[in-house]
Amino acid sequence: MTRTAPHPPAVSPLFLGRPLSLADLEDAARRGRPVAICAEARARAAASRRAIDAIAAAGDAAPAVYGINTGFGALAETRIADHDIRALQRNLVRSHACGVGPDLGEAEVRAMIVLRAQVIALGHSGVRTEVLDLLAALLERGVCPRIPAQGSVGASGDLAPLAHLALALLGEGEARFEGQLMPSAAALAKAGLAPLELAAKEGLALINGTQYMTALGALALRDAAALCTAADIAGAVSLEALMGSKRPFDERLMRVRPHPGQAGTAGNLRALLDGSEIMQSHADCPRVQDAYSLRCMPQVHGATRDAVAWAAEVLTREVNSVTDNPTVFLGEGGAELISGGNFHGQPVALALDLAAIAAAELANISERRVEQLVNPALSTGLTPFLAPNSGLHSGFMIAQVASASLVSENKVLCHPASVDSIPSSAGREDHVSMGSISARKLSQVIENVRNALAIELITAAQGVDQRRPLRPSAGVAAAHAAIRRVVPGLVEDRPLYRDIAAVAELIQSGALVAEVEQAVGPLN
Repeated sequence: MTRTAPHPPAVSPLFLGRPLSLADLEDAARRGRPVAICAEARARAAASRRAIDAIAAAGDAAPAVYGINTGFGALAETRIADHDIRALQRNLVRSHACGVGPDLGEAEVRAMIVLRAQVIALGHSGVRTEVLDLLAALLERGVCPRIPAQGSVGASGDLAPLAHLALALLGEGEARFEGQLMPSAAALAKAGLAPLELAAKEGLALINGTQYMTALGALALRDAAALCTAADIAGAVSLEALMGSKRPFDERLMRVRPHPGQAGTAGNLRALLDGSEIMQSHADCPRVQDAYSLRCMPQVHGATRDAVAWAAEVLTREVNSVTDNPTVFLGEGGAELISGGNFHGQPVALALDLAAIAAAELANISERRVEQLVNPALSTGLTPFLAPNSGLHSGFMIAQVASASLVSENKVLCHPASVDSIPSSAGREDHVSMGSISARKLSQVIENVRNALAIELITAAQGVDQRRPLRPSAGVAAAHAAIRRVVPGLVEDRPLYRDIAAVAELIQSGALVAEVEQAVGPLN
């Protein structure tokens, strides 16, 4: 996972309680952009809290209100005595902290904290501003609660992961501070913070919601969007190595099938391939059409772009939504608490399942281009498996096998989690979204796609080397130079795993796209 890096002091804070973009969330989660609570958010939170305080002050004479003076889930009809209301919230957080599996990375936890604070700052949760301030302080001081990755079914909220986050606010569970895992109480103390005692409704408000699946999904979608551009670059390098044609990317073709993603990819490819000496050298060759993996890049990459863009719209709405329960509404006649189902993760689950399917196609078509490069029956003028001395050396033979393995794994991961539902809480929660699983799968698919594109880039760069003295386009030359800066050309067999990792990091850091854009201008 990418670790956070502090922003320069001049960067303005991200104000919670105002509309956030996925880029804002990524900035705070991965780059340490500071957050602050805007004044209007404080006022909204305080006003909604007064409504909860009024119910709590009425004690046993107050009507039954879910989660304030009742039990939870299937125990919603169990009335809780006034003197047990605070214990009820503490017990809720403790009992729901039953996550398992590997711990989330720092960026994912920070994204969850931002989103949890954002919900409260929207002013419908009835949570004290002290809770909001402590969440913001965790981000500011670098306290990272330990949150296991598994255990949520994505309805009634991401209960288990969010309970582990809430546990840290109580000084319970574990957290990381200055790179060390320790009891949360110790982490808070070292950061100069004090734990909270939860008041009425606050435990429920902290664990109801979609902030786990939304945090993981939003970061993965940011990566997916970046991979679309990296895939266009990889495809352009492969096309040059294979002496393919750029005619299929003609703007006129794009206009008569006006999908925006298709047009964006075709525009990138035209910019990337402009002025190629390699392409000029075979302008009069007898080959009529290239293989689909080359010719149909706009259609395939573009469809992925459109699907990822739609999923990002869904996640952006979710980032700015109130997803806990019950929800506080203030009006002239006083406050009204409405119990509903905004915590159900189905909108997010469906979007992330589609994004996984769409992103996987970038690796699927990439692996076919690698096959074109290494198979002597499909390439012209390239050595078998791009080996310097085929037979004595195997070259990129197993690099293609590794890519095929990633593609196959993605096909398994792309089974939609959102079509499953296992009832919970004695049948009260009888349909769940499994959105947390959709988010985890998407994150793994993205990692696999990044590695598959890295394999294509190092393989295609070797093909470009074999086209010398012909020179590629400026865009492909820039990509080739970026690759060669971290991976030398293959002159004899060597372990390729380090090369793949180095180019995957080149993609993940954004350096590949940045260096290419210096040569050709901004890409889509």
